[in-house]
Amino acid sequence: MDANEKTLNLFSTRVRQMILQFKETKTACQELREQVEQRDAQILQLQEQLAQAQRDYNSLKMAKMIEITDGDIEGAKKRVQTLIRDVDKCITLLSGK
Repeated sequence: MDANEKTLNLFSTRVRQMILQFKETKTACQELREQVEQRDAQILQLQEQLAQAQRDYNSLKMAKMIEITDGDIEGAKKRVQTLIRDVDKCITLLSGK
């Protein structure tokens, strides 16, 4: 019986060790899953921030293009007014002769 008891004790010790290792592995696995969930949430948040930044950039780009267009229109109006005045002066000079 002594050999059987040693074998049985060794077996039960190994089973307890395996149970402890299983619990540790299970805990580690749960911690890793939580980390993955946190990273996924962080990635989602960063993707949303990136999308918002891209929308903001596009809005600013559009506003800048509109601003440039408005400035061009004003400049063009001033140039046309100057040309009209020059033409009026020429007409006045020609009609006076």
